[in-house]
Amino acid sequence: MTSRSIPEPSVPPQAAAPAVRPQGCTNFKLHHLARRVGQHYDAEVRKTGLKTSQYSLLSHVERLAPVRPVDLAAAMGMTASTLSRNLQVLVADGFLELDAGPDARSRLVRITPAGRAKRADAQRHWKAAQLALNERLGEARVLELHALLDDTLAQMAATQGEGDDASASPDEAP
Repeated sequence: MTSRSIPEPSVPPQAAAPAVRPQGCTNFKLHHLARRVGQHYDAEVRKTGLKTSQYSLLSHVERLAPVRPVDLAAAMGMTASTLSRNLQVLVADGFLELDAGPDARSRLVRITPAGRAKRADAQRHWKAAQLALNERLGEARVLELHALLDDTLAQMAATQGEGDDASASPDEAP
């Protein structure tokens, strides 16, 4: 028996490997991921009686204080009215205080000793959530995700200009 090789059919290059194109809505996928990751952190930080948004607010105030509400809102990438609603709860709980500013119309936000203690407690839980996510996804995948997100944010900023959310999330842990 002679073995003959059968010639491969001639296939045009564009038909050989179909182009891989994104499927689905990128916005939906990002929101879905953000919700799932947010739920993971929320479940852990909630053990302190805080929401992750409240922990973030305490962290920003601790880092920036004394800070005017308008500057705090800008640093956090939120509107003044959203910040005002969030501040009210933390002031009522004794974690933040609003002091008089340099003139009669301005106010300054400061963190109280109770707020520092609550933030420290929440930070331990945030760290536990971070380590659990690293374990669940694998540190290599988390590093890849961070690099992809950082690169994408930089590309979006470069092509769209600086947007409202350019400073919404700091690079470091709250």
